[in-house]
Amino acid sequence: MTVVLLRDLPAAEEVVQDAFVATHGRRLRDPDKALAYLRRAVVNGSRSVLRHRTLEDRNPPRPLPDMPSAEHGAMVRLEMSAVAAALGTLPRRQREAVILRYYADLSETETAAAMGISEGAMKRHAHQGVAALRQRLDGWPSS
Repeated sequence: MTVVLLRDLPAAEEVVQDAFVATHGRRLRDPDKALAYLRRAVVNGSRSVLRHRTLEDRNPPRPLPDMPSAEHGAMVRLEMSAVAAALGTLPRRQREAVILRYYADLSETETAAAMGISEGAMKRHAHQGVAALRQRLDGWPSS
């Protein structure tokens, strides 16, 4: 009966199993009505599965966004490690200016205040740092 209702053998087996478990756990007032209770539980379980399917059909899951390939992720990590290594070779002030301005996305005023220097000095350190990074990463495949 359940297989015909659901047209899905595994789902039907699960509904029947759940009905048996529910029946077993209940103390029925009239044990002679256990079979009727079991049938009703199977029908209700089948209806529940069918309702769930209807909702799934009305609201299909959204497709996943296009994800970059594993190779792309590996290249990004490799590039980030190359940039991090190049940043490590910069003088302290240039490194601070580049990281605060471009990685932390602070404004020129905020970067200068965080470094405790004038905006002009911060701009000079950031410019020199970016130029040094370009030179160090000139041979990098993705640049």
